[in-house]
Amino acid sequence: MTEHPTSHEGRQPLAARPQERARPRQQDAAPAAAAIPVPAPEPGSGSNPPAIPGPAGAPNPATAPSAAAAGPDPQAVSRREGDRLRFVGAATRRIARGIDLDEIVLGLCRASVPTFSDAILVYLRDPLPVGDERPVTPFVLRLRRSDRLRLSDDDSEVSPSAEGERLRLPALDPHADLMPAAELCEVRAGGALAEVLRGVRPVFGDSATARVALPELLGAGRTVPSGHRAILAPLRGRRRVIGAAVFLRGTERPPFEANDLLVAAQLATHTALGIDKAVLYGREAYIADELQRTMLPDSLPQPTGVRLASRYLPAAETARVGGDWYDAIPLPGSRVALVVGDVMGHSMTSAAIMGQLRTTAQTLAGLDLPPQEVLHHLDEQAQRLGSDRMATCLYAVYDPVAHRITIANAGHPPPVLLHLGGRAEVLRVPPGAPIGVGGVDFEAVELDAPAGATLLLYTDGLVESRLRDVWTGIEQLRERLAATARLTGPDHSPPLEALCDDVLDMLGPGDRDDDIALLAARFDGIAPSDVAYWFLEPEDSAPGRARRLARRALSRWGLDELSDSMELLVSEVVTNAVRYAERPVTLRLLRTDILRCEVGDDAPQLPRQRRARDMDEGGRGLFLVNRLARRWGATRLSTGKVVWFEMQTRSQ
Repeated sequence: MTEHPTSHEGRQPLAARPQERARPRQQDAAPAAAAIPVPAPEPGSGSNPPAIPGPAGAPNPATAPSAAAAGPDPQAVSRREGDRLRFVGAATRRIARGIDLDEIVLGLCRASVPTFSDAILVYLRDPLPVGDERPVTPFVLRLRRSDRLRLSDDDSEVSPSAEGERLRLPALDPHADLMPAAELCEVRAGGALAEVLRGVRPVFGDSATARVALPELLGAGRTVPSGHRAILAPLRGRRRVIGAAVFLRGTERPPFEANDLLVAAQLATHTALGIDKAVLYGREAYIADELQRTMLPDSLPQPTGVRLASRYLPAAETARVGGDWYDAIPLPGSRVALVVGDVMGHSMTSAAIMGQLRTTAQTLAGLDLPPQEVLHHLDEQAQRLGSDRMATCLYAVYDPVAHRITIANAGHPPPVLLHLGGRAEVLRVPPGAPIGVGGVDFEAVELDAPAGATLLLYTDGLVESRLRDVWTGIEQLRERLAATARLTGPDHSPPLEALCDDVLDMLGPGDRDDDIALLAARFDGIAPSDVAYWFLEPEDSAPGRARRLARRALSRWGLDELSDSMELLVSEVVTNAVRYAERPVTLRLLRTDILRCEVGDDAPQLPRQRRARDMDEGGRGLFLVNRLARRWGATRLSTGKVVWFEMQTRSQ
C-alpha cells in the first residue's frame, strides 16, 4: 500500500494543479488570431508593450502592476511562440496543397485571413515568367486576389474555437478603406516599391520605404493608416521576384510585432515557391497538350465512298500525353488507309515515338505499299529508334470500288465490323507481333466490306483494364455495338458520331487505365454503275479515244454540261501520260457527289505545273487543269503514278 505525502511541501503541488490546468484552457479558448499577433516593444522606444486584449473579457496580464514589475512571463512567451509555429506549419501545409496557381493563392489568403491578418492583397507579375525565360519589361504587377474579414449582421464575425465555444473575431475599422484603387501597378525602376521588392525581406507598413512603396502599389491616393498595421512582403521564387503580398490589420487588433515579419516571410516564401512550381507545371502541361494535339490529325479527310469519325481520350486529365494514335490517309484510286496504333507508355517520349511512327506510316502509305509491307517498314523504323521502342499497329486499306478491305495486324486488338442488319463480328485477322520486335513476317487478309457496314478500330485502352481482360472487353464492345444497331432498326445504320459516343459510354468509373484512340469508318462504297474504266494503248490516237469515252460516260450519267471541260482536261492528262508511258494507260471516271477522273501510267516522274513562254508549244496542259478542275494532284505508285482531278457537278 502506497503512503500519501503529509508534509506541506508534498501537498503544495497538488493544490496548484487545478490553477495550472485552468490557465491553459483559458489560453486555448482564444482564437489563433489573438494568440499569434502579440505586440512587442518597438526598438528604441523605451515604452511598455501595448495592452493585449484578453479572451472573453479576461483581465489583461500585460497591464497588471505585478506583470510590469516581473517582466514577460516565460511560459506565456513560450506558448505564443508555440502557437506561432503551429500556425506557420498549418498555413504552409495549406498553401502546399494547391496544385495550380489559383489554388496556391487561395490557400495563402485562406490561411492568413482572419488568423494572421484582417485583409490580404496578392499581386503577381503579369505575365509570370516561366523557368529561365527573361521576364517581360516593364515590370507590371496585377492584383491576383484580395480577401478581407467580412462583417456579419451584428458587425462582427464569429468562429468556433478548439473548445467548441464561439468567440468574436476582431473586425476591420469600417472607416479605413484598405482596398486598392488600381488593378495594375507598374514598378518603376529605382522607385521605392522596386527597392522593397529587391530587398526580398518583408517590411512594416510604417517604415520609411514602405510608406512610399505602398501608395505606389495600391494606387494613387491609397495608403494604410500609420502604425504597424501593414506588412509588405515580396514574393520571390527560385530566380526572381514574382509578386508581392500585403497583410493588413484593423484598429481593433494589436499591431504587427517583429516576429510577425518572420511569419510573413515564411508565408511569402512558400507561396512564391508554390507559384513557381505551378507555373512550370502549367507550362509542361501546355507543352504536353500541344505535343499530343500536333501528333494527332486536326481533322479527318472525307474520301469518296467512306465516312469517318474519331475519338481520343487521354489516360487522365493530369497525364494527357500518350502513345495512342489514329489516322486516315487518302490513297490513289479513291482508296483510303485506316491506321490505329499504340506506343507503350504515357510519357513525352511515347508521344514523340508515336509522332515518328505516324509520319513513317504516312510516308509509306504515299508509296502505296501493301499493308503487310507498311508494317514491316514500321518495324524496321522502330528498331532504328531504339531497342525498347515497342508499339502495336493495325493498318487497313479500303477500296470503295471493289467493296473490299485489306488488313494487316501487328499485335493490336482485332477490329469489329458492324453490319447493316445489326450483326457485329470480331474480324479474324492474324495478330502478328508488335512493332519493334524485329525479324517477324506480317500477314494481310482481304475481306468483304459491304455497303452500310461500319468498321471500328480502337486501342486496348477501350477494352482492357484492371477490372477485365482484353477478350472480355472485346466481347462487351461487340455486344454494345449490336445493341446500339438494334435501336436504329435493321434498315438503317446508327449515326457515326453518336455511335462513337455510345461506345465510350461503356466505360465505367474504374475502367480508364490507358489512353483510348477510336476510329470508325462507315463504308458507303461506289456502285459499279458509277464507275467507268478503260485501258488505252500508249499511242497517238489515245487522247482522241479518251475524249470519246469520257463524253459517252457523262452522257450516260446525265452530265452533258460537263462534257466540254471534261474532254479538254482528259485530253491534256492522257497526252502527257502517253508521251512517257511504255505500257497501257488506265482511265477511270468515278461519279459520286463529285466527278473524279484518274489517269495511271508506268512512268514514275510526277508532272509539275510550270509557266510556259509565249513561243513554247507545250507546257500549258497542267495550267488548264489547275484552272478548270475543282482540285487535282499526282501520286507516285510502286508501278508508276496516277494523275487525278475532280470536277464539281451542277447539283453542288
